[in-house]
Amino acid sequence: MAEPVPLPADPMELKSLEYRPVKVRGHFDHSKELYMMPRTMVDPVREAQEAGRLSSSVQSGAYVVTPFHCTELGVTILVNRGFVPRNKVNPDTRQKGQIEGEVDLVGMVRLAETRKPFVPENNPERNHWHYRDLEAMAKLTGADPIFIDADFKSTVPGGPIGGQTRVTLRNEHLQYIITWYGLCAATSYLWFKKFVRRTPGL
Repeated sequence: MAEPVPLPADPMELKSLEYRPVKVRGHFDHSKELYMMPRTMVDPVREAQEAGRLSSSVQSGAYVVTPFHCTELGVTILVNRGFVPRNKVNPDTRQKGQIEGEVDLVGMVRLAETRKPFVPENNPERNHWHYRDLEAMAKLTGADPIFIDADFKSTVPGGPIGGQTRVTLRNEHLQYIITWYGLCAATSYLWFKKFVRRTPGL
């Protein structure tokens, strides 16, 4: 993984930094937690072991997203602190993990998501977020629309498990298929027109 760089002061720079690790210093505001749910914990070892199985032992829960005031930049961002099981979503059940005071954090820059087909709408009233709508999240918490996934090293006893970044690249397979089938069809037509139709007896 690349060395973390300081979080840029200009939010426009973030558009080219998705999945890039950045470092920040500041403190959390646990009174304004948001919950992205349902979610499962990123665990590459377990996922590799269960690949191809029809059933899974995966546990459902949520990602805890907490406003984080950056001391040096003077801005408040949103930090995905990580995964908690469903029975630990209520912060009263994990008071030991509610970090107080200034801390140094490293996290991956994440950009806003658009809602995919079949994904439910976000429900701010119930504090259920199904995808990253940074503008809506920022408006509700008073933060800037800047979002990072805290790394695994940010995990503290009793708190969310950090390092919950799933790298998802744009799926352009369908576009490639359409393009190549289109070229194949055009080539076949031209070949037929030039050679087959000129063959005597056809």
